[in-house]
Amino acid sequence: MTIHNLSNQNSILNNFISEIRNIDIQKDSMRFRRNIERIGEVLGYEMSKHLKYNSELIKTPLGTSNINLPENDIVLCSILRAGVPLHNGLLNYFDKAENAFISAYRHHKHNPDSFEIVVEYLACPDLEGKTLILADPMLATGQSMVATFEALKPFGAPKEIHLISVIGAQDGVEFVKQNFGKETHLWIATIDEKLNEKGYIIPGLGDAGDLAFGKKLQH
Repeated sequence: MTIHNLSNQNSILNNFISEIRNIDIQKDSMRFRRNIERIGEVLGYEMSKHLKYNSELIKTPLGTSNINLPENDIVLCSILRAGVPLHNGLLNYFDKAENAFISAYRHHKHNPDSFEIVVEYLACPDLEGKTLILADPMLATGQSMVATFEALKPFGAPKEIHLISVIGAQDGVEFVKQNFGKETHLWIATIDEKLNEKGYIIPGLGDAGDLAFGKKLQH
């Protein structure tokens, strides 16, 4: 797997990351969602450089122009609910993409410090031969990303796979690296050093879903 860690090079992306981490700024849920969306746009732009392009002749009011346009058939799949703002950011740039949505959450069956990933809702188009963009803002343990991809397999084999995340832990990056093929690309805004005992990214930013949409009741 090829890892593209955008934090290795300074850009305006640093400003968006600082605001979603900042304990005072992130209290503004509308701004938090918008920053995740903007991060999705930046990640999508960088990813677009690795798509396949074909020259097309475009007619203008005054003549014609040859322009290289992407030819990939893209399916954009996001993990609910935290993935919605990230999905919107990517969709802003890949507006012709087909869309898939899947719910994957941590189920604490017996011990609050241990969990399994449960996948329930899934809506997906045909993936055969297409470019799959799988988006999850927080790449903590990496289990959600892997479980989601396993759930998508009955819908066909993608020609190429791009994983999109905002913040990841090194453990989670290594886990997805072991469970996806060498041809897979991971596009991530920044990678943190570790997970805590509950499997949350440190320093991270907290619960992205709660920050975007409000706290949920545990069950």
